[in-house]
Amino acid sequence: MPRGGKNQMTSESSAAVTPDQRVAGEVPGEAAKPISATDAPRLVSLDFIRGIAVLGILFANITAFGQPYIAYLWPPAMAGGMTEGDQAVWLFQFVAVDGKFRGLFTLLFGAGLYLFMERAWARGAGRGLQARRLLFLMLFGLAHYFLIWRGDILTLYAVWGLVALLMIRWKAKTQLTVGLIFTTLGGMLMAALMAFQFAAAEIPEVRDSMPAEAREQIDNVEPDMLADSKDEIALYQDGSYPEIVTETVTGEWGQLVSELLIVGPVETIGLILIGMGLYRMGLFTGGISRRTLLIWGWLGVIVGMVTSYLAGQIAYSAGFPFFTTLFVFNGLGQLPHVVTAIGLLLLLAHWGPGLAKGWLGQRFVAAGRMAFSNYLGTSIVMMLVFHGWALGLFGQFDRLELMGVVAAMWVLMLLWSKPWLSVFRFGPLEWLWRCLTYGKLLPIRRQPDAG
Repeated sequence: MPRGGKNQMTSESSAAVTPDQRVAGEVPGEAAKPISATDAPRLVSLDFIRGIAVLGILFANITAFGQPYIAYLWPPAMAGGMTEGDQAVWLFQFVAVDGKFRGLFTLLFGAGLYLFMERAWARGAGRGLQARRLLFLMLFGLAHYFLIWRGDILTLYAVWGLVALLMIRWKAKTQLTVGLIFTTLGGMLMAALMAFQFAAAEIPEVRDSMPAEAREQIDNVEPDMLADSKDEIALYQDGSYPEIVTETVTGEWGQLVSELLIVGPVETIGLILIGMGLYRMGLFTGGISRRTLLIWGWLGVIVGMVTSYLAGQIAYSAGFPFFTTLFVFNGLGQLPHVVTAIGLLLLLAHWGPGLAKGWLGQRFVAAGRMAFSNYLGTSIVMMLVFHGWALGLFGQFDRLELMGVVAAMWVLMLLWSKPWLSVFRFGPLEWLWRCLTYGKLLPIRRQPDAG
């Protein structure tokens, strides 16, 4: 992996100006003062990659927006049944999209976490400011989960970002190494857990050794899942907004808890630490050689995607039995997703500075600068498109048709972000989050001479 490390903080504040602080445009001595858009030049390649990630996350999530939630991983739960097209799109998404862009977003979250701390340290503030910021992020995430859409990742980031703060002063190599160990062990653990369920359901020797009651429970899983999907379709097609929120609050809080307790330690904390370590090694500022980025990047993408394809074929060729699909999606796919995400990050860090200069690249940069607004804004738009009390298109599109919705939303994000930032310093939710973090109303509109 990339070698070297720099800018390792040894105290809560430092009088020395480090190389990374110069990149960030920081000058020590102004404790906890908000950094204006003109004070801190952006890391353009980081914003560019974040723009790609926030668009890619919609591609991954679109099935869960427009179809029963379980259809995201199990195609037979699609409203109207599973088509050949649904199966093909599932395989493509599993190989090229699922887990990859969430992983990429998490790596960038780790980098951004450390970048914020650099700027806080440079002004004499400590980890308390970052903790405050993350607590407000948690409130945004809980509102997103219960009031808009239960595929939220912000709560996960906030909770495990607070854990990562305990490791913020580790050496960069230590963060990278521990992050890689966490994600590797987490992937292996998930594969083992899913393999046990798969064996109990699909291997006759294991199944025959189980009590009759356990075999009956396994046999009932698929019918129960299909029945739950029909109930979900009815709710989202015919239910009012208060009814949908009530069902989420009363019936789906357990999913949030399980994600915090399972996905967090298995994937999120490790990727946050990897993102921190790579950022501090100069991923976005030339500290890692272009040759290293290309070699490790292509290796990660090729190995990750080929492995994903081989794993996905197991479920695809079997016709998507539930426990087989679960084993592939949440077990065998875990490590290949992480490997691909890291490979993508390295390649995009290599290509980003050049691509960000073009007219389309500038649009991605703007979308990345407004990733928070675009992420939550996408969920709001999808809610209005699919909920029965709004446009009512839930369950109406198959996987291939949902790609049209993705493309339309991509165009919208790329169209609105750059013009907005030509008038305002921050995206609307970035500005609100910033005001809450610093406890004051901050200017959002650009000054006429600020460009």
